[in-house]
Amino acid sequence: MFGFRPDGKKVKDIDPIQRIIPHIMRHRHDSQNFTGLDLPCEPLDAFIKDELAQGNGTYNYMHIIIAGIVRIIARYPRLNRFIMNGRIYARNAINVSFVVKKGMTADAAETTVKLDFTGLETLPQVRDKVNAAIAANNNLDADNGTDKLARLITYTPNMMIAFLIWLIRVLDKHGILPMSVINVSPFHTSAFVTNLKSIKGPSIFHHLYDFGNTGMFFAMGKEAMVPVVEGNEVITGKRMPFQIVTDERFCDGFYFVSALRLLKEFYTNPAMLKEPLEALTQDVKVIDRHSFRR
Repeated sequence: MFGFRPDGKKVKDIDPIQRIIPHIMRHRHDSQNFTGLDLPCEPLDAFIKDELAQGNGTYNYMHIIIAGIVRIIARYPRLNRFIMNGRIYARNAINVSFVVKKGMTADAAETTVKLDFTGLETLPQVRDKVNAAIAANNNLDADNGTDKLARLITYTPNMMIAFLIWLIRVLDKHGILPMSVINVSPFHTSAFVTNLKSIKGPSIFHHLYDFGNTGMFFAMGKEAMVPVVEGNEVITGKRMPFQIVTDERFCDGFYFVSALRLLKEFYTNPAMLKEPLEALTQDVKVIDRHSFRR
């Protein structure tokens, strides 16, 4: 309340234009920017093959995609900001949410997983955390905190569901939503990732949710063989469409572009993500209860 939240710290010393933008564009669906990368699959496939041959275990595209997202947020911490009630906040942790199918059939239920990262994780550590989360949630009997909260809400009549969601929105808006709820909400996250490649689906530009405070959405699509210009020649290359939707209000375009340029560098040379990050870049323009001065 009064600008303080359990999941983030208010950003201070904001430029006047950036300060007023959340009051002009009040919703995330009104503030979305869309971009995309056609990622070359050859470096990803070669890395995965080499790591397996060297006895370093199995990797897949999802591991590398999530590790890259975690690393750019660690390097560019303004990507980990969010907007709530007209204020800009720096998130306290790096979170990545994604959907896990509890069975590869059309009727199988889905659940959503949110993982917490410090930003210092290497690619093998990210892989192990993702694998553990999928193993814990990809069977019909799995029941995580998100499932339990959703079930609790839906035990009530439809009118009560609407009231409870409205109440969560109000509490969230004023910074008094309990951290226990935020911890199990996949909509309160740094980034959401959808892996449509795994079901051989095309990539999409996925909207940002107005519920919660997700600031970025990444969508992987089914790879395809396409014409590629290499030097003076046109060759056939394997490319994966990778679509990105961001909330433009919490940092400027130059910052976003710089971060995405580094992200593409990680994906064209995944071995970089095996190297540990020595230190996090700090988002220093924040204010908390202990440093607050009028």
